[in-house]
Amino acid sequence: MSGGVGPTCNDISLPSEEAQGHENSHPNPLKPVPSAAHSSPSRFLTLRQLNCLAVMIITAASGMVSLEDIVFLLFSIVYMYLLLKVAFPNINSPKDSMVFDPRNKILRLYVTVGAIVGLYLPVAYIFEGILEGDKEGIQAAAPHVFLLASQVFMEGLAFSDRFSIPVRVYVPVFYNSRRIFTLVEWLRSNQAF
Repeated sequence: MSGGVGPTCNDISLPSEEAQGHENSHPNPLKPVPSAAHSSPSRFLTLRQLNCLAVMIITAASGMVSLEDIVFLLFSIVYMYLLLKVAFPNINSPKDSMVFDPRNKILRLYVTVGAIVGLYLPVAYIFEGILEGDKEGIQAAAPHVFLLASQVFMEGLAFSDRFSIPVRVYVPVFYNSRRIFTLVEWLRSNQAF
């Protein structure tokens, strides 16, 4: 309390005074109230994207990924930007769409199954290959893991507020269609042994 004047900005007060003070108080002018537009700051790269970027760099630097897959990644970045600027500019806010809503049960199921089948099993296969010394098996699985990490990285970029729904849909469709070919090559290399 401050000399009988009443509670001030950050003064100590009794609980009954706090209840009265909250009813009649104004927000602290020293602490701005976050608006709905600025409530959560968006980062350029999330932890998930940084992890995927690390996997991409490690697999590419180790020589287990072909130049064709690296060029595919670079092409997809340029093509996604061209789609955004030429074909599908972001006119409407993507927050209005429920297509990629995190509460969507089908989307959560797709992401969970995709993570188990597409990421955890190939990574376990690569670790098994490291323990057993199976270099051919590791080289066959590495392009798939590289493309999946690239897809997760690109989805993180595309699922920001800057991109329209068609551009956001482009990333999983484009990468899944490319990964089908790497999976076929992986199966062929395993059948040869």
